[in-house]
Amino acid sequence: MSHANLGKTDPLVAPIYQSSVYSIPDLDALDAIMNAGEPGYIYARDAHPNARRLASQLAQAESAAWGVVTGSGMAAISAIVLATLQKGQRVLASNRLYGRTVQLFTEELGRFDVATEYVDCNDLSAVEAALQKKPRLLFVETMSNPLVRVVDIGALAKMAHAHGALFVVDNTFATPVLMRPMELGADFVMESLTKMIAGHSDVTLGVVCGNDADMLPTINRTTSIWGLASNPFDCWLAERGLATLDLRMRAACQNAAALADWLGEQRGVSRVWYPSRPDHPDHALAARVLSGGFGHMLCFELEGGRDAVNRFIHAAPGIPFSPSLGHFTTTLSHPATTSHRYVSPAEKKRQGISDGLVRLSVGAEALEVIKAEMAKGLK
Repeated sequence: MSHANLGKTDPLVAPIYQSSVYSIPDLDALDAIMNAGEPGYIYARDAHPNARRLASQLAQAESAAWGVVTGSGMAAISAIVLATLQKGQRVLASNRLYGRTVQLFTEELGRFDVATEYVDCNDLSAVEAALQKKPRLLFVETMSNPLVRVVDIGALAKMAHAHGALFVVDNTFATPVLMRPMELGADFVMESLTKMIAGHSDVTLGVVCGNDADMLPTINRTTSIWGLASNPFDCWLAERGLATLDLRMRAACQNAAALADWLGEQRGVSRVWYPSRPDHPDHALAARVLSGGFGHMLCFELEGGRDAVNRFIHAAPGIPFSPSLGHFTTTLSHPATTSHRYVSPAEKKRQGISDGLVRLSVGAEALEVIKAEMAKGLK
């Protein structure tokens, strides 16, 4: 059956190519697509138009040569480690990472005889010492989850490369609006598109971006073989979100900075973590390396621990307890029982993740609306 004839017109919004498989004219055309790189698609797990289009836009946003869209942010990290690591090699990672990333590095890679060492990536001398063991990868988050610690991407890239390590950056909290790690020397940057880039909590996707042309077919092959691929509808939705990312991110950053200062003056709040504040340990670094704002993520400590957090959640239903981030309106999470649930009590204490810690993903709605609902919870 032939497709619709649009004449001399084109759709303003790209169509969704929902098909899982494509028809091919003949065997010669199949060979041309598979062997010679001719344009065309065969099976959506290998490639489909919506993923290719989105990947191209994301690569441009990240200042990268190429991008590959995956089924989630964790799939993006998995694609990188599966494509680059061999049995017996080592990973050096920040000691402030999302809990599932730590599980992947410690538990899953450990099963394949890949050892992971964790280091304070804000202590460059400690990183230098750990790099003496010649890890294959150095993995960091631009801004850490949950306490928004900021690292010096440019300095870490130079150190990693001096010791022959690939440098991988999870840029999810910053997005390319605030930081482009590829411009500072990263070998790979990944994002959870589920979060701020898609921006509407209706997508589960990730992306891997890079500059080494030889790695692109390897990442593509890994994504297909391990079943890490994306689906067309989510890619279409993420492209819609990407179009408004800059507007949403800048509005959310302005809200977060104002809200952090306001929270610092409220009764019942013992501490606020946000990089624009002078009491944040990375304030000076963040002011130097971030552009366009200090991020949309902040944390605050409630006096009274878990019970106080529960009371806040019940009293402020307009700030939904929704354990993710990047929605276009403000949501909250409780790191101790969600993102870092499976982290040991000692490790939580080291990182400062207490039962009273609340993580806010600040949205782009009117600041007074956010404050009014927060005030209900703080009563």
